Formats: sequence, C-alpha cells, structure tokens
Amino acid sequence: MSGTVGAVARLVLTTALLLATTQFVPATAAAIDPPTVDRRVQPRATPIAPNEPTQRRTLCARPITARPTSPPAAQKLLNLPAAWKFSRGAGQKVAVIDTGVSPNKRLTKVIGGGDYVSSGKGLDDCDAHGTLVAGIIAATPDPGDGFAGVAPEATIIAIRQSSGAYSPTRAKTSVRKGDDDAAVSTGYGTVSTLARAVVRAVDLGATVINISEVACVPASETFDDRSLGAAVRYAHRKDVVVVAAAGNLSTSSQCQTQNPAPPVPGYGWDNRAAWKSVVTVASPAWYSPYVLTVGAVKSTDGSPADFSVHGPWVGVAAPGTDIVSLTNATRGLAGAFRSDDGSIPVQGTSFAAPYVAGTAALVRSRFPQLSAAQVIERIMRTAHGSGSGHDVAVGYGVVDPVAALTTVLPDESDGGGLYTGGPVEPRSMPIAAPPTIAEPDHSPRDRALICAAVGAALVVAVLLLAPPNRRVRRLRPDEY
Repeated sequence: MSGTVGAVARLVLTTALLLATTQFVPATAAAIDPPTVDRRVQPRATPIAPNEPTQRRTLCARPITARPTSPPAAQKLLNLPAAWKFSRGAGQKVAVIDTGVSPNKRLTKVIGGGDYVSSGKGLDDCDAHGTLVAGIIAATPDPGDGFAGVAPEATIIAIRQSSGAYSPTRAKTSVRKGDDDAAVSTGYGTVSTLARAVVRAVDLGATVINISEVACVPASETFDDRSLGAAVRYAHRKDVVVVAAAGNLSTSSQCQTQNPAPPVPGYGWDNRAAWKSVVTVASPAWYSPYVLTVGAVKSTDGSPADFSVHGPWVGVAAPGTDIVSLTNATRGLAGAFRSDDGSIPVQGTSFAAPYVAGTAALVRSRFPQLSAAQVIERIMRTAHGSGSGHDVAVGYGVVDPVAALTTVLPDESDGGGLYTGGPVEPRSMPIAAPPTIAEPDHSPRDRALICAAVGAALVVAVLLLAPPNRRVRRLRPDEY
C-alpha cells in the first residue's frame, strides 16, 4: 500500500466534491429536455458487490478533530430544538448511500446494508465522508458540544457505494462514450453500482434515501444513466423519499461549468426555458421529481454558496458550509480535513443533502399518512424562500424543519396518490415565527383597583369635610 495522508485527503476531498473554485471553462447550452425514465430497464440490487475486483490504494482519511462548545451554525440556522418538540424521526430508516458509515457511539441505530466497493456490510468508512453525512442525519445530542443530527431517533442503513481510497485492481484499457459505468467518484464508484444500491436500500425498508454523490457530464454529451433513472423511479413508486446532492463545482471533476440562470424564471423541472440554459447535467440530481435535489447555502446567513451547481432540478437548499459532524474514528467531531496545504473545511452539497434527508425523516415520523411525493412537496412549499417562485440556485428556498412540521396545508389530503410531476406553485414562505402568546385578562384586577381607589378617595373627602373630633391648639406667632 502506498501514498500519504496528504494524498488521501486530496483524493477524499475530490471524491466528496468539497472544494469550490471560481475559474471554469465557459460552455454553451445544449437545449436539453428533462430526462425520461426508460421503462424497459428493470431495477435490480444484485450483485451486492463491485463490478470488478478492487483494492485499497491509499491510507484512510483522518479528519481534524473539532471540539465545539455550542451548536454549529447550520443547526442554529435550522432551529432544530424547536423542530424536536414535534418529531425526532422515530420509526424512520434513512439509507446513507455513500462511502460507508463507521460505528460511532452517537449513532445508536445503524444497520449494515451492503458494500459495492469491496467486501463487507457497509460499516467501514475509509473516507470519513459517509460518517459525516450519517452524523448530520441521526447523531444523538451531547450537551458537551451542542452538536446533534436532525433526526436523532432515526435508524441509519449504511451502504458503501463509492470510495476515493479504492480503485479497480486492473485498470480499464478503454472507456466507451456513454458508458453506463460513469464515475461518481475519483476513486471507485459508478452509476451502475449507485443504481443497484438505491434498489438495495428500498428492499431493506428505507423510508428515506440520502445520495451525496453526483455524476456530471456536459449537456452537449450523452451518457447512459438509464439504470439510475429506473432505480430512483422505483424508489419513488415504492413510497421512498430520495434526497440527492446538487453537486459542487470543481476543476477536479466533471462538474466544472456552472449552469446560468434562465432568461425567464420558472417552476423547476417543468420549465423548458430553464432547461434550455443547462450546460452541465448532474445525475441523479436531474431526475426530479423522483428525487428532491438539494443545493447549498452559507450556514452563517443562508445566502447561496458559490460552489453549488445550479439547475432547474434543484428543489430546496440547506446549509453547506461550516460543517461539523461525526468522524470515522470511534469518538469526536470533525470540521476539516488535513492536506499538504493545511486544513480544508468540510463543506459542500454533500452535507446540505443530509439536512434535508433528516427533515424528511422528521416529517415522515410526524405525518405517516403522507406519501413520499407529499413529503417532498411539503418540504418545498414550506421552505424559507423569497416567495417569488423557483430559483436555479436554491430551488424554492432554504429548508425549514419547523415549518415543515407545523404548517397546515389546506389542499393536503390524507394519503393520496404519488406526485407525478409538474410545477409546484411558488408558495414558499419565511421561517415560521413562534406562536403568539395570548395576553392575560387583567380586567378583574383592574376593576378591583379602581373600586379601592374610589373608596379611599371618599374616605379622605369625608375626613376633610367633617368637623374635627379633637381640640385644636392655636399656634403662637413664633410658631408660624
């Protein structure tokens, strides 16, 4: 085994799509249409193994331990303690399809779901990425640091599907254009194994699936992600909420060119004008409405993050900077990775997505009668947006767990069929304000005080007007 920790960090960071850059190659739009799912492709979970033999090429990552004394900025932005008054995600199974999830004392409910990178159960995270994601979703609170997952009573299904530390034992001699094995990782992880992992999560009983991975291609090119489209459609029809990261701009990946704003504001995946402006396609993010795609905002103020890939498929946004979560060690928190150039903060849409997946778990626990499509629509309609409709950077706004759990939607029926697509009306709203406390009724007390005052005045008046009942001594001149 060769390599250094610094090399590992760089490889893991590109795998996780954590680095944001500002210089990108310009490209022209390809006037594409929303993707359609090929119904001839049959979703399948097996084999639960990599497509070819793999081996670990580098040392495992070890993030820099953090010791916060107060809740991270992302938790403060989302006001999680207020949301926990209504739901903590009990009864929900959230599948984390990622780099695996390492056991941690603050992840009390973790199920190994399988390994598509090597042999194992998904409970080995050499990259630290999947454990960070799982911690954001379901870490139990600790008063010593203030950090907690969004849905601390939810169960995690850990599925390892990618890793920057692994690669095929034998390198491919050639890569066909449009290959179904398009990479979602700079190490090992492909579109086809991701598709199988999604089906595996559904078959294991997941109610929510988090995918913090993305495969990007220029819109002018084609690639075969039909198996992934069939898989997310399968999950949707099995009533599972699929949450996917929008992807990060990075010169080390295919997500190199930002999608410009459309000439005419629209309603997301149903707006043809927005699709005609697309220059970079991100999968599975572009498979709305079968997935709820999440862009990133700054945790400090909720403004859009520069690195977040835009698109008409973005549904909502969540904090993606100043991230703190669990490490792949047995204890402790992490907020940065080590590299040869120093520490690099944990950030990216990879970590915005689990905030929304955790919110979906909260909603499903509180409203078990809602379908997956209704949960997605509820999260979008209660997002903290400007109220002006869809935005390609943040969708309908920043996710608002409190509003998602408390807002009454008059047209939301109990049960109902699956949402089949089309625009969501731009009814995003500000974060719900605390309930107005009714003023106490002081009228009885006020009447009593008035009566007492009147009575005292009458007594004084009587004493002043009545004859004196005692002898009055005449003052001498020198006493004046």
